[in-house]
Amino acid sequence: MPLAVWILGLSVFALGTSEFMISGLLPGMAADLGVSIPQAGLLISAFAIGMVVGAPLLAIATLRVPRRATLLGLLVAFGISHVVGALASGYALLFATRVTSAVACAGFWAVAAATAIALVPTQRRGRALAILVGGLTVANIAGVPAGTFLGQHAGWRAAFWAVTALTVIALVGVLALVPETQNGSDKTDVATELRLYRGGRFWLALGVIALAQAMVFATFSYLAPLLTEVTGLPEGWVPGVLSLFGLGALVGITAGGRLADAKPFLTLYGGIAVAVFALVLLAVAGSVPLVAISAVFLFGVAGFGINPALNVRAFAVAGNAPTLVGASTTAAFNVGNTLGPWLGGEAIDARLGYPSVAWVSVGLGVAAVLALTLAAGVHRADNSRLVRETVTQ
Repeated sequence: MPLAVWILGLSVFALGTSEFMISGLLPGMAADLGVSIPQAGLLISAFAIGMVVGAPLLAIATLRVPRRATLLGLLVAFGISHVVGALASGYALLFATRVTSAVACAGFWAVAAATAIALVPTQRRGRALAILVGGLTVANIAGVPAGTFLGQHAGWRAAFWAVTALTVIALVGVLALVPETQNGSDKTDVATELRLYRGGRFWLALGVIALAQAMVFATFSYLAPLLTEVTGLPEGWVPGVLSLFGLGALVGITAGGRLADAKPFLTLYGGIAVAVFALVLLAVAGSVPLVAISAVFLFGVAGFGINPALNVRAFAVAGNAPTLVGASTTAAFNVGNTLGPWLGGEAIDARLGYPSVAWVSVGLGVAAVLALTLAAGVHRADNSRLVRETVTQ
């Protein structure tokens, strides 16, 4: 695997730490900003909204800009947003910085995915994308628990400064080691890329991504209060359990990356089924520490194990639109990141208790399976049509 792909994965680690660390900082941020935990949870949704809007817009706006220059510019914007966020005196400004930093993150992810795809042969796309998603996984293993620990001992603003430092390291890595994969003048034109949205198969692929990601984030966003209020774990244990979730995610992403290219549908069905099983355990027996901790680990394995297959399916049906497919999958993932915390917060606000977020995730997982089954049916129908046309010719 080219070194540049690993550097992009390292950069995604910096961005992913920011995206996910809020889940471990919710109690402290809520108290400091004078808002409720569900309101603080909306900072996760704010980031996701910025990703949804920013990914396709920046993909089109930078289509004729060299990819390497785009990556560097977006890292600079991301770092500046975190400096402003660390200095923010109120909820509204912090909310705004989460949106703006997310727009930069979205653009980076889209261009990084297109760059990684360009650096490897077709049969290794799943592994290359797994390395990028692996940056998010390592963020869960190391970045999020470290951010939680730092937030608990030095305040949540210190975690924002730490992300700024990680972004500077990523900037240096991209500047030194990531080559240009395509000149702006050589890129596919906007009209060609926009044809991507004419295909129903692609929209189905995006729908599965959004539902599967919402399944994960409806529960993950509220793991910290669930573990302390329902499981009864001390607050100091939360970073360790979040790290265990991240370790499970690393196991899942590694296995999922190897299976995604050859068996994407089987990987998706199996991963969603295991995730639903873990969520039921968390909802029914989350008050038992050993069961809850085991379920969190299993949830991490399954929830992130499906990510490479979700990406590979989208790229497989997209055709000649490498930049917009990366942007579109980014948007779809973050539709899920927005929908999940919102639905989970609604369940909490309805006084259904923290275990209710796991049941919300179960419902989203079932919806993802139904959408996947529809996509599989369309896939089989298209393959049968191609076989008939080949025989006729």
